[in-house]
Amino acid sequence: MMQRMPVHCQTALPPYAYVPGQTPRHPEGMFDAIRETARPGMSVHELSACPAWRCGKHYLAKGFFWEAHEVLEALWMALPHNTAERELVQAIIQLANAGLKLRMGREKAAARLLGEASRHAGEADRRGRGQVLGIDPGDLLGVSAGIKADDSEICKIMHKLLDQKISVLRDR
Repeated sequence: MMQRMPVHCQTALPPYAYVPGQTPRHPEGMFDAIRETARPGMSVHELSACPAWRCGKHYLAKGFFWEAHEVLEALWMALPHNTAERELVQAIIQLANAGLKLRMGREKAAARLLGEASRHAGEADRRGRGQVLGIDPGDLLGVSAGIKADDSEICKIMHKLLDQKISVLRDR
């Protein structure tokens, strides 16, 4: 029987990070339970609290780049078009893609994706004018300049963003 990832992912991680050409692909449907928590028609507030958003950020912070993209894509598809929230999620998905390309040794592709991440973060910042889904998009601006050929920098950025979110919640 196929293992499915639990919806509460704060401590559960997949058994390994999928890297094309280096590790086996996860079984089809492994992340469906998480992906299904982000559905079209949900409010932005509901989507910001759903497991797909929490797990995607958690996976990215832990270096599970392909897996982060897999679950965040469902959130991105559920968000309304032309919104700061959708732009921010697209920026984070591109950040995950860049981390995966760095891990695969494809620095040029990673640099292009980091530029895309910065562009989407800039658009989220312009549209949102402050916190978007609990994250300041400005913190992702210029991310391509700060990351060399080491995917751990992407994890550090997500840890920083997650730490900020936690401290904001503690201050309330």
